[in-house]
This record gives sequence, structure tokens and C-alpha cells, in this order.
Amino acid sequence: MLLSHGGEPLRTAEPAARWTVEQVLALAPDDASRKAGSKLGSAGPWSGSGCDGSGAVWGLCKGSGSKPYQTVVDTTGPAYKCSCPSRKFPCKHALGLLLVWASGASALPTGEVPDWAGEWLTGRRGRAAEKGETGGPTTDGAPATGPADPVAARRRAERRAARITGGAQELQQRLADLLRGGLAAADQPEYGLWEETAARMVDAQAPGLASRVRELGAVPASGAGWPVRLLEECALLHLLDRAWLGISRLPEPLAATVRTRVGLPAPAEGPPIRDHWLVLAQYDTPDGRIVARRIWLHGRESGRTVLLLSFGAAGRSPGPALPTGVTIDAEITLHPGTNRLRAELGRQFGAPSPVGTPPPGGTAATAIGAYGDALRDDPWLDAWPVTLREVIPVPSGHGWQLVDAAGETALPLAPSALSRPGLWKLVALSGGSPVTVFGECGHRGFDPFAAWTSDAGDTAGGADMTFETVPLV
Repeated sequence: MLLSHGGEPLRTAEPAARWTVEQVLALAPDDASRKAGSKLGSAGPWSGSGCDGSGAVWGLCKGSGSKPYQTVVDTTGPAYKCSCPSRKFPCKHALGLLLVWASGASALPTGEVPDWAGEWLTGRRGRAAEKGETGGPTTDGAPATGPADPVAARRRAERRAARITGGAQELQQRLADLLRGGLAAADQPEYGLWEETAARMVDAQAPGLASRVRELGAVPASGAGWPVRLLEECALLHLLDRAWLGISRLPEPLAATVRTRVGLPAPAEGPPIRDHWLVLAQYDTPDGRIVARRIWLHGRESGRTVLLLSFGAAGRSPGPALPTGVTIDAEITLHPGTNRLRAELGRQFGAPSPVGTPPPGGTAATAIGAYGDALRDDPWLDAWPVTLREVIPVPSGHGWQLVDAAGETALPLAPSALSRPGLWKLVALSGGSPVTVFGECGHRGFDPFAAWTSDAGDTAGGADMTFETVPLV
């Protein structure tokens, strides 16, 4: 039995259920880790392994050295610890151990936690309890300190705002010069305005503006019709620029959105929302020298869909990591803005459940309408999370589209989805029959992230029905 930091038995709301292989592989920080972890997903390399009802999984994996690697996973986090030198989280050993655990009780039996694993588990859960109840230690383990000097913080914010304003004014002039000289100049190989302007926005401490400027540099190489797309993106950048220069006249929700789009951090605020959150999708995307992790959650009671966004240095997986398809009883706190889509994950209650009810969903027409409504509040929004109910993937010309079962409306799949293996997984899951799909609907089309068969998507089947989320990213 594990003991808490105060000597009391650690308790979880219910015994931890085993994950599926898909849920384990969704945690991999990259393809290389996924392949390496799969090679360790059998009982052969492991010894002294086991699990218990509190969500702990442990084992010793034979490596190149004389001593085996000690690997332990707390699936209630999830959190990982391994004695190997890898800087990836989870490492291939943690992934392999979880794959063995997911394969069934016979492969990884229930047992008593060994001392080397129990020490880490007890400390981790004790710190998590302290953080949830009293604010806990900081990320480096030091005691939490009081708030920073508000006067100094205000002065720093004022200096940064002044630098951003100067950068925005310079950007306005550069966009005017571009349009005055004609868009054709942007297609010249030696045209260096984009990188130079982006560097100036970095100097002005406006990373959001810098990122949008860099995106303009890729438009001339995007194929036929690029001048129209470049003009559209320049117009959106001009709109954001003018919004910052006139931010004092904007209503506060829109002003908060503008500050976020420019690149100013906005901490989560307001009362936490506790719900049973289904993990719809998790995927990582490179963003310059860092990696951005996006996790979509859907609240069973609130009906709200939120985004957890975290960042990690190159070569390191951001946190947290949540297996696609599990349901967590947790609190989230929303960030400010007009749509209030982004959130921070707070305290979790009990062990994750391996299944959950998919969002109710709607038609392709309602998805387009939802994206249009969101654009009204945030003109710079690339896509909006939606669930399509009873749609069939159908080839269309050089691409694919999702057609309503009634055949009345359809949504084309985004170009980014056509090159992913998830497209063929979706086609195989459908087999020509309707499926329920979650993804992002935007001006480039629909990008699918998760799916359920039509039977699983039928929420009228009652509370006894079981659902399995099939990840597509």
C-alpha cells in the first residue's frame, strides 16, 4: 500500500482502468519514440514488472548496461520516471511498459509496489495533493513565494506595450509600401521583406505579429492564386495591427483577444470549472525552435470544448500529456478573450476513466455556422472545434470530403489532413457507413482529429453504452 506524505494511505476514486494501445501510442512525443516504444511492448525485455489498483505501473527493462532501467508510470497523471538518459517524456521505456500493461492482466499482473517505485509515487502524489489544496511548490520544487512587486510589473508591461506600439507602427508602413509597390514583387527570389520584418517584430517583443509575418513569406510558393491569398493575409495582419494601435477603444473581451494575438501572455482567470472531460485529441506541432502541444477536451456536463496549450523546447515533449479517449474528472480555468477557448488544467479527482461519451455533434452546415459565429468575435481565428455527426468520407477530385448521411451538405477535408495516415484510418473505420468525427472547421476545410462509429455516436443508446475514441492524429 502506498502512503501519502502525511502517512495516510493514498486513495483514488476508483481502480485505474487499463488503457488501449491507441491511447498509449497517442502519448509518444514523436514517431521515433512511438516505433522504439512499440519494440519494447512485449513481456520479453521486462522483469520485476507489475501494476496496482491505484494507477501505478512499474518494471525493469534490460538495456545496454549491466543494470536494467527502472521505469515507473503513474497513470492518474499521467507522469513518468525512468533511469534511462533520454530527455523525452515519456521515453521509449515508459511507452513500452504501458503497451505491456495495455495488452491485459496476464502480461502485467497486479502486485505490491517495490520500494524504488513507491518512493517516487508517494512523493509525486504528495506534491500534487499539496498543490491542489494549498498552491504547493513552484515548478522547480522551491516553496511558493508571494506575488511579484505590482509596481515593477506594471512598469515592465508599459515598456513592452510601448515597444509593441513602435513595432506595429513600423509594420503599418511596411505593409503600405508593399501594396504601393505591388504584390508581384513578393514573388522575387531575393525578396527579403518577410524575414527582416519578422525580426523587427521580435525586437519589438511582439511574437504574434512576427509569426504572422513569417507566414506571409510562404504564400507566394503556395501555388496558383497566391496573390489573392497574400492580399487576404495582409488584410488580416493590417486589421490586427490597427486593433493594437486602437486597443484602448475596444471592449475588454476583444482587447484581450488582440493582446493574445499580438503575443502578450494572458494568465487563466475566473472560477475553475469542474467537469468530466473527454480527451478528444492530442497532437504536437513545431513552432520555430519550440514544440506546441494541443489537447482538446469536451465537458460532459458543461458541453464546453476547451483547448490545453503547452510548449516545450526542441527535442523535449511539452506537458501535460493525456491519452486520447480517456475521461478525467478535473477542474479547468479559462483564459480571457472573446471565445474563451483556451484553458489551463487544474486539480484532478481520481483516476482517468478509459471511455467517455462523444460530443453530440451536428451537420456540416451547423459546423460552418459555428465557425462563422466565432469569426465574428475573433477575425484572426483559423479554425473552430466542431463535431460532425453521421458523415461519410467520400473522395472528391484530388481530395476528400465529409458528406452528411442525408447527402444535403458536405465539408472538404483540409490539405493538412490528406497527407496523414489518419485519413485512411477514418476511411477504414467508416467503410462507407456514417461516422461521428471531431476536428477543426476553418477556411481551409475540415481537419479530423478523432472519430466514433455511427453506433457509438448514438447517444440515445443509454448510459450503459460504451464508446471508444479512435485518434486520427
